[in-house]
Amino acid sequence: MSHLYECEEEIEQVVRGFETCTTAAADFHHREHLTVAVWYLQTFSREEAVARMRSALFRFIDHHGVNPKKYSEEVTVFWVDAIASQLEAIDAQASLLDKCNQVIDALKSPGRLSRTARTPAAPVAAEE
Repeated sequence: MSHLYECEEEIEQVVRGFETCTTAAADFHHREHLTVAVWYLQTFSREEAVARMRSALFRFIDHHGVNPKKYSEEVTVFWVDAIASQLEAIDAQASLLDKCNQVIDALKSPGRLSRTARTPAAPVAAEE
């Protein structure tokens, strides 16, 4: 597995850039969505992670003038649950860095999900 992140500060920069809308919309891809969701799930309960992802996505979309119809609650909940499931399979003592890199490696493309998991139809094609 090649590591995407070298340190936790890089992960925190992705989260800060997303939450403050300083990351350009064109620079916020599938990998960055996964990164933020891992951080949220390591910091908050699942319900809080979904709520925070929802509110931050709406703020990000609004700030960057993106069509709000691109947001899908079903897709957001699906990915938070998929990431939570991946995190459950990782040693609880693993660092945020290891957890984030392992989740991204496992979920870097929707086709890598278990055959039993069904990705909901997304209003936007998966990036990356």
